[in-house]
Amino acid sequence: MRVVIATDSFKGSALAREVAQAIAEGLKVALKQADFDLVPMADGGEGTVEALVEATKGQVIPKRVTGPLGEPVNAFFGILGDKETAVIEMAAAAGLNLVPPEKRNPLVTTTYGVGELIKAALNNGCKRIIIGIGGSATNDGGAGMAQALGAKLLDENGNEIGFGGGELSKLAKIDVISLDDRLKETEILVACDVTNPLTGPNGASAVYGPQKGATPEMVKLLDENLRHYAEIIRRDLGIDVENVPGAGAAGGLGAGLMAFCQAKLKRGVELVIQAVGLDERIQKADLVITGEGKIDFQTGFGKVPYGVAQVAKRYNKPVVAIAGQLGEGSEKCREWGIDACFSIINRPISEQEAISRALALLRRTAEELGWLIKRLKFV
Repeated sequence: MRVVIATDSFKGSALAREVAQAIAEGLKVALKQADFDLVPMADGGEGTVEALVEATKGQVIPKRVTGPLGEPVNAFFGILGDKETAVIEMAAAAGLNLVPPEKRNPLVTTTYGVGELIKAALNNGCKRIIIGIGGSATNDGGAGMAQALGAKLLDENGNEIGFGGGELSKLAKIDVISLDDRLKETEILVACDVTNPLTGPNGASAVYGPQKGATPEMVKLLDENLRHYAEIIRRDLGIDVENVPGAGAAGGLGAGLMAFCQAKLKRGVELVIQAVGLDERIQKADLVITGEGKIDFQTGFGKVPYGVAQVAKRYNKPVVAIAGQLGEGSEKCREWGIDACFSIINRPISEQEAISRALALLRRTAEELGWLIKRLKFV
């Protein structure tokens, strides 16, 4: 029998490839003759580069870029096995994890480093770029990213504005004559699972600003600045990004990518599914195993197990999910195309113990599942 194991990481415990490997090791105890196809997965957030590079036999390339506070940081991007597709996590260059809590201030944080990663991908000959935009520390509408790619964001005196969402109020003109020409020939796909517009009560500043260090006063200023930014984009570039669903993602980076890179926003898991060729791999399978750290109601909004199950459903393949824990809403798994869900927790233990022993518990659960499959003579 052929088993596709397409799992997300268990956050804080194990990478996606480690989770898939542990499940395969457990199943092999009973299913010695089975053929296992391991497909590390992600949904566009943390771990997307690692998962896609692993699944396509690509490579990770380190790159020194400008960090969110304007200082150099060590970042990275991936080139997939086809040698033409790059994958970038914006958080590697402008993530909240790169800014100490006491220094978090979206008036000054920049996406310049994200633009530098895009440029590095172009320099490597990539014609297609997938960008995951979760976990940002910024609220500059992608202005820094645009500047790194050659766009000139000028004040009324013709000088470049500075970094951060606080500088956008000075913007008087956008000049894209020097914007990297290679962008016109490059397909840029953005992994975006939120529908927030750029401005307003559901916009980038109001919803996500506080977690990046914005006070109520700063939120108001940032929102006004993004509205002004959208007006200049509309006037100078002829593109209206203000109310597009997803424009407010990553502090407005969604809007910036659409305005300056003609990017298309798509669900993260769908981009990953396409990049790893999951359809073709599942078509050849007898059984599909998926999983993530916690399966609950949020899973049904497009997390990895949901996306994998939807593909399996198209080909009428049985799907089993293994999770660190089953939360509220996991009973709806059959509505999502998952035939059965299992938790790796087999006795009362602390959360810390469950996290530290996740791989061992995964192997044990998978082994028991393997014996059941063998006893039922599943084919």
